[in-house]
Amino acid sequence: MPATGRKRGRRRVVTIVLAVLVLFPIAGVLVVAVVPPPPTILMLRQALRGEGLDYRWRGLNRISSNLVDAAIAAEDARFCSHHGFDMDAIQKALDHNAEGGRIRGGSTISQQTAKNVFLWPGRDWVRKGLEAGYTVLIETVWSKRRIMEVYLNVVEWAPGVYGAQAAARHWFGKDAEDLTPREAARLAAILPAPRRYQAAAPGPYVRRRAARIQAAMGTVRGQGLDACVVGRRG
Repeated sequence: MPATGRKRGRRRVVTIVLAVLVLFPIAGVLVVAVVPPPPTILMLRQALRGEGLDYRWRGLNRISSNLVDAAIAAEDARFCSHHGFDMDAIQKALDHNAEGGRIRGGSTISQQTAKNVFLWPGRDWVRKGLEAGYTVLIETVWSKRRIMEVYLNVVEWAPGVYGAQAAARHWFGKDAEDLTPREAARLAAILPAPRRYQAAAPGPYVRRRAARIQAAMGTVRGQGLDACVVGRRG
């Protein structure tokens, strides 16, 4: 084959690879914009390790707004106002981590949703770069309400227990739409380490954290920090 033919062939291969790399994430984000995501990489990995897989999709209209407020209060107070990244939270996390002690993350709910749905667990730079790309995509394509809906349905709340409905049944024996403010705060309080902490019979740390979250939920409601999800109140 002439050199020019080989060059054209290589260019075609590169073009196809780049097209796949660009179009595959976009297609995935478009699909999940309208249908529930399938079990994630984390869910499948943990299931193969024998932890089971309790994943029950519920539309946001069947999840208590108390849990929406608790998630915003605990994880991402600027959820409704940022575009995927909270630079102030990231800087505070970097400053805190530089001082040593317990590592603190600065990820928004949007970033966590991108990671949980489309990527694998880990902290390597490749995954972080892809997480940023997916975050931009879902913030562009999905509404804030959809981001919260997907987040609350895929986040892990106990070994093998994923999403608000499975968590509500597992910890409190009720449906997600019936969660009280106290129960929602306790669920949000265990999110940093759902394999270590208990929501139904919490220890001192979770009780203190849940109390702070429940108090902050009043601020979330009072200041309309949840308006992009539940609408304006009053």
